[in-house]
Amino acid sequence: MIGLFDRLSRPLLRALDPEDAHALAIQALKFVPLARPAADPPLLAMRVFGLNFPNPVGIAAGFDKNAEAPDALLRLGFGFVEVGTVTPRAQKGNPRPRVFRLGVDEGVINRLGFNSAGEAVVLARLAARAAHGGIVGVNVGANRDTPDRIGDYVRLIEAFAPVASYFTINISSPNTPGLRDLQQARALDELLARVVDARERMSRRAGPVPVLLKISPDLSLAELDDVVGIARKHRVDGMIVGNTTIARPQALREREKAREAGGLSGRPLFKLSTRMLAETFVRAESAFPLIGVGGVDSGATAIAKIKAGATLLQVYTGLIFRGIGLISEIKTDLLAALKRGNRDSLAAMVGSDAAAMTAESWPG
Repeated sequence: MIGLFDRLSRPLLRALDPEDAHALAIQALKFVPLARPAADPPLLAMRVFGLNFPNPVGIAAGFDKNAEAPDALLRLGFGFVEVGTVTPRAQKGNPRPRVFRLGVDEGVINRLGFNSAGEAVVLARLAARAAHGGIVGVNVGANRDTPDRIGDYVRLIEAFAPVASYFTINISSPNTPGLRDLQQARALDELLARVVDARERMSRRAGPVPVLLKISPDLSLAELDDVVGIARKHRVDGMIVGNTTIARPQALREREKAREAGGLSGRPLFKLSTRMLAETFVRAESAFPLIGVGGVDSGATAIAKIKAGATLLQVYTGLIFRGIGLISEIKTDLLAALKRGNRDSLAAMVGSDAAAMTAESWPG
């Protein structure tokens, strides 16, 4: 039934303003009855960050910003859901229009600017569904006008530790002025020291909650050296590579829309984000697992991400153009790849092409 609904609704959603279509999709998930999905094949199960994932395919932050439908998303077949980005205080974000589809390129530009219902609203929703199970991570960010950005992250760690499966520290959105400065070595060192300290303090009553760092695909390799080194120093549990890009690949065909300010996601981001994933993998030297995100819109792109170094995957923009059938397509193709390679786990594929990728010419 949900597949039929998806096929019938996609033309309608594509005809609407992108942000209105997104809001309608969230409402549909809240009210359309969804049966519990069949159990995933054991071959797709992964134990990562101390958590048991039924499959490696998650939905990225940005789709369910305010934790309105995490359980519905899990019932669609995702192995995990990441809500947010959540900010301590509610904020509207940037003025509309702020989301632009590049239909021919199968990409999206957004400059939402951390629009968030705020800590209190999201916390109440996650607390209400805490007994439902499933892996639901919380992506956290700072308010635009805060005098203490690092303090905002610490506050959110303290607030959400009892209900978060994991945290993602988002310092890589291009749409909050100055936020990406937190990726610079001195600022990042202080941020991770305080965040990890807050996590350790909260673990006494909430248990250990993994902390992941989400980075930009626009970092230079020298900056990436610093970021990975500091992440290893503070023993973060993982990294997500990467956020949207402010770059505009030469191959884009919708040149007029491509001039819009904001972060680019979807298919045009795939090559850059996958290269940065491989570069991160070789620098991490298995110190922590990576989540690959950016342009995953098929089984083939999912497999490429894993071979570049991803233990887990996240999708978002690909759903806009491919529909929810993308979830089962990726899982089916992962199983087929395991059979072709005579492997008994996805772990054997992780990073198998990373070193070779880093020797290739830089994607343009």
